[in-house]
Amino acid sequence: MKRSIGVWQFLGFAAVSLVGTLLHYLYDWTNQSVIAAPFSGVNESTWEHMKLLFWPLLLFAIAEWFFFREYKNFWCVKLAGTVFGLLAIPVLFYTYNGAFGKSPDWLNISIFFIAAAMVFLLETRLYKKERLTFCSKWAAFALLCLIALLFVVFTFYTPEIPVFLDPVTNKYGISK
Repeated sequence: MKRSIGVWQFLGFAAVSLVGTLLHYLYDWTNQSVIAAPFSGVNESTWEHMKLLFWPLLLFAIAEWFFFREYKNFWCVKLAGTVFGLLAIPVLFYTYNGAFGKSPDWLNISIFFIAAAMVFLLETRLYKKERLTFCSKWAAFALLCLIALLFVVFTFYTPEIPVFLDPVTNKYGISK
């Protein structure tokens, strides 16, 4: 298993990057389908960009689990990586914007890929240490499911706080 972790993590980064990029456009490609909305970006808010990272990470984790079941801390590693990546997006975005003002589009796009890379680098390190024991696999999986639920709920019932604000339209949530 140890020899294949690097390959899996590289494949994961590539898959998450590709699927996350496609999810950015899925909502518009499906003529703003209510079915696509929870899984795709419905606007340009920071929250929606976090969603673009979360769903591919979760899907890849489920696929990867079939090959790494024997790793007892698999879901704890996935939870740690996912939360780290989800936090990296607003931290990088708001830090840059706070320091330098509005960021160019190329930098906003880069933040997604940087966060994805950070997830897989952290996970690789945690896999190799084999000492991640802060939670049970069931608690970690349950927390990932809770995060998924929040992404679905907040797509339709969007809190009016800055992380949910679309800087292009100055609106929250799905624009009608």
